Amino acid sequence: MTDRHRGAGAVRQEADALGPVAVPFDALYGAQTARAIVNFPISGTRIGRFPGLLCALARIKIAAARANARLGALPAEKAATIEKVCAEIIAGQHHQHFPVDVFQGGAGTSTNMNMNEVIANRGLELMGHPCGSYAHLHPNDDVNRSQSTNDVYPTAIRIALMSDIPLLMTSLSDLAAAFEAKGAAFAGIAKLGRTELQDAVPMTLGAEMRAYGTTLREDVDRLRATVGMLAEINLGGTAIGTGVAAPEGYREAAFAELVALTGLPLKPAADLMEASWDAGVFVHVSGVLKRVATKLSKIANDLRLLSSGPRGGLGEIRLPPMQPGSSIMPGKVNPVICEMVNQVAFHVIGADVTISFAAEAGQLQLNAFEPIMAFELLQSVALLRNAAEVFRLRCIDGIEADADRCRRNLEASTAYFAELVPEIGYENASQLARQMLADGQSWTDVVAGLQRGDGA
Repeated sequence: MTDRHRGAGAVRQEADALGPVAVPFDALYGAQTARAIVNFPISGTRIGRFPGLLCALARIKIAAARANARLGALPAEKAATIEKVCAEIIAGQHHQHFPVDVFQGGAGTSTNMNMNEVIANRGLELMGHPCGSYAHLHPNDDVNRSQSTNDVYPTAIRIALMSDIPLLMTSLSDLAAAFEAKGAAFAGIAKLGRTELQDAVPMTLGAEMRAYGTTLREDVDRLRATVGMLAEINLGGTAIGTGVAAPEGYREAAFAELVALTGLPLKPAADLMEASWDAGVFVHVSGVLKRVATKLSKIANDLRLLSSGPRGGLGEIRLPPMQPGSSIMPGKVNPVICEMVNQVAFHVIGADVTISFAAEAGQLQLNAFEPIMAFELLQSVALLRNAAEVFRLRCIDGIEADADRCRRNLEASTAYFAELVPEIGYENASQLARQMLADGQSWTDVVAGLQRGDGA
């Protein structure tokens, strides 16, 4: 194994199709990655922060190497070296050598070449050669053999999402279970139901909480369906779906290896040319994530209203206090976890707009904007998962009911009058309700009057 560690600022000289490039001496990446670092100093968010994407790419490279070796297109020694390096990447090593910004031109070419270069240079180390000596293991000719960014990158996005979305589903299921537990605990607490922020009809606090669990389980089902839709991949189509530069039988061999490596129910695209540019599944997945975000935000809004006060608002539930709420107002505690959920939702909803525009902007046989779609989708899944976990642990699990406040709010309202309509008619019930409000009475007072024969 060669030593690539030298002092700070040391470089090695590499070259690509555009000419010579200085690469940090201790970097596992090469010339094309070095150019991408210079070209795209945009967000500071590196692709190395998305291990699911890196691992998906590494598995694709293993599948390609095995298929190429089986077909005689790649020497067995090189294929074995590629696989060994990819196993290291999948195990979490070398992720610091993926510095390309998530905002990048080229339809993901910089990401694909970053992976190819890291595999090649780490492979050269294992083979006893210095980084950059690509005559022994080449990023394009060997690591990327029979592949194009245009089939590797979208396949990797799909695999990464198919791996990450089930984690979000688990977090949402746990959150739903937490709401259902509160539903059972609060089942006997009568309270006021409201529509358009106005008094409506009686309900229970338990039913209100249980409904939140129900709606989240619906979204878990919708997410499960998206995983199946992501399963169709275009690996083997290479540049535009024609399979150019790939040997006969490569597509079938690489696909079989990838299924074995991932354990996912992948299926080959029916039309490789269509699959090379169609980003419709990403739009659909984004729409489901937006649906999840919208519901979570609505629930957070409700909890902020229900806990408002504690003396001047509804005050029917108490959220666990997480931190002081003001630098100047003593005793104030804000619903900060709910507010965090709202902000995550706003971000995910905005990301959906970005993904829609990116999918629409594809031209002819390729969509150049898959990098922003990959970033927004993977980030949205991670944000929603983290938000759901924190929402459950630091808010929902600690919710307490103020049963007395629920009862007082209900009895001071006109909610029970809807139950009188079948007996005394809508007009008579409306008259009693108006009289109750005008006289400042409670429902208990109205019931007592009805028992005495007062009113309608």
